[in-house]
Amino acid sequence: MALLEVQNLKTYFPVRSSVLRRHVGDIKAVDDVSFSIEPGTTVGLVGESGSGKSTIGKTLLKLTPPTSGQVLYEGQNILPLSESEFRPLRRQMQMIFQDPFGSLNPRHSVGAIIGEALEIHFPALTRKDRRERVAQLLGQVGLQAEMAVRYPHEFSGGQRQRIGIARALAVEPKFIVCDEPVSALDVSVQAQIVNLLQDLQEQLGLSYLFIAHDLAVVEHISSHVLVMYRGKIVESAPAEQIYADPQHEYTRKLLAAVPRFA
Repeated sequence: MALLEVQNLKTYFPVRSSVLRRHVGDIKAVDDVSFSIEPGTTVGLVGESGSGKSTIGKTLLKLTPPTSGQVLYEGQNILPLSESEFRPLRRQMQMIFQDPFGSLNPRHSVGAIIGEALEIHFPALTRKDRRERVAQLLGQVGLQAEMAVRYPHEFSGGQRQRIGIARALAVEPKFIVCDEPVSALDVSVQAQIVNLLQDLQEQLGLSYLFIAHDLAVVEHISSHVLVMYRGKIVESAPAEQIYADPQHEYTRKLLAAVPRFA
């Protein structure tokens, strides 16, 4: 059974007239999208800015309300659930954000940022247990335990993204939406983060929806690739097929426009 199954998902944003605020149309950010993600695999979701790919990620985690459709997580449609009903599942479904600095509270230490999730979802842990878990998580993403007392501005962009990954891992999720997690990083650092995500997937059995605007970035991490254009998925195929024989003109343009990821 698929870990996550998306069926005919639509997320529209209303357009209103400037005077009477009447509903005059819709921005169809996500327009009748369907796909599935198997346990322990990565699906790449690729498209230009404004194509709707980040809206999909936020809708899957109930951060943006959908217009219609279903999102089945382990066979359960999560979209009708209230926040209190969804809270136990929120532990299993996490997000890594595009901006590794903007997504971290600058007034909190790294230990507090990661430890906050532990306090919320594992209230029985003692303060000592949380410190030990934070140290373990930092080591898991290639950082030193003593960095827990430092603040986000003291780190490089790649290190901040590792902190964001550690925060997502803190609650022991099964599924992570990676929302353009390397687009703000240098190319050499991009490769390190992609390799880290692959290693964590192998160690922990994670499933990813990996969102990117660059087809080359998802080449080495995705088993299946979805190409999105103006709210619709215009091509869906195994990764090898997308790169060897793209079928849609838009996919061919994306491949031609971006240098290969190495």
